[in-house]
Amino acid sequence: MDNFTYYNPTKLIFGKGQLDALPDQVKQYGKKVLLVYGGGSIKRNGIYDSVMAKLAEINAVVFELPGVEPNPRISTVRKGVEICKNEGIEIILAVGGGSTIDCTKAIAVGAKTEIDMWDIITKKESAHDALPFGTVLTISATGSEMNSGSVITNWELNEKHGWGIAPYTFPRFSILDPVHTFSVPKDQTIYGIVDMMSHVLEHYFHLETNTKVQDRFCESILITVMETAPKLLADLENYELRETIMLSGTLALNNMLNMGFRGDWATHNLEHAVSAVHDIPHGGGLAILFPNWMKHVLDEENVGRFKQLVERVFRVDANGKSDHEVAIEGINKLREFWNSIGAPSKLSDYGIDESSIELMADKTVVARPEYGVFKKLTKQDSIAIFKASL
Repeated sequence: MDNFTYYNPTKLIFGKGQLDALPDQVKQYGKKVLLVYGGGSIKRNGIYDSVMAKLAEINAVVFELPGVEPNPRISTVRKGVEICKNEGIEIILAVGGGSTIDCTKAIAVGAKTEIDMWDIITKKESAHDALPFGTVLTISATGSEMNSGSVITNWELNEKHGWGIAPYTFPRFSILDPVHTFSVPKDQTIYGIVDMMSHVLEHYFHLETNTKVQDRFCESILITVMETAPKLLADLENYELRETIMLSGTLALNNMLNMGFRGDWATHNLEHAVSAVHDIPHGGGLAILFPNWMKHVLDEENVGRFKQLVERVFRVDANGKSDHEVAIEGINKLREFWNSIGAPSKLSDYGIDESSIELMADKTVVARPEYGVFKKLTKQDSIAIFKASL
């Protein structure tokens, strides 16, 4: 493995009733709070009222930015930046899932600079500061509650980019109460499960050697999520099952699993291109694309990596089979598992046909002509994977 320095400054506050910690966490940074949230589910399920009651305990002055989109838009980021600057916001509080937190990260950086945030997200400009922000997580999926990454969409340009500026875009604290995820509907729970599994798989496909510990971390989380997911989808208000999935989602992308190497991330690049054009759910896009990426990049040089994964996680029996046959059987088992929990398997499930493949493929190479770490891909590879995913 490569030399590495592991750093994660986010204070993780995990468990039932941990919202009680919110007043003490917020008041360390100030009382003028921008509350950022999505489409209003936190008002229907009571989390909004609970958060506001906790903020009232410290006499916080609360401004609100509702309506963050599932694929958060740069236009919404700009609205939040304007509020922060006009009102002298001292701390931002994201209450929601990964989209809300990702939007908050961009607002936090934008509030401390005169540079337009899209130029920072697309790496045309740089920034070196951010307002402090915390999170109250309500959906288990992205891991944004304990990392510095963010994904923002520019709908006018049909572009969607991942970015982050460590340490400034790490949350100062994140409160994770599994009870807050009880009201997450079944389809969103499925997308979250696919997303966290995809994060682990992105880590798993890398080019470094001697990553035995990290491999076992990844494999154990995949196995645990696969054992838990069907039970949870049959019992959405089961505390222990929600607890297991919530912690799995956080660990999948807080940089513990990839100490000493960089994972692939080509499938995320492919999905960002799809949802930049069609605005589909991120987890749904990943479920469609990941097995097809796996089949596309599988070759004689890397088949051993696939074989190790599918033998250990999908329990494929290699007896009497070639390594390639073992790998394909395991990839098919991944597809079968995601199908079994109700995830989509074809782009046509979202009404996407061949007419937009060229445009989506163009979006995969906006930042650079080649992408991916495990195996370098080009626009032509994107086209092939999209066609296989129809």
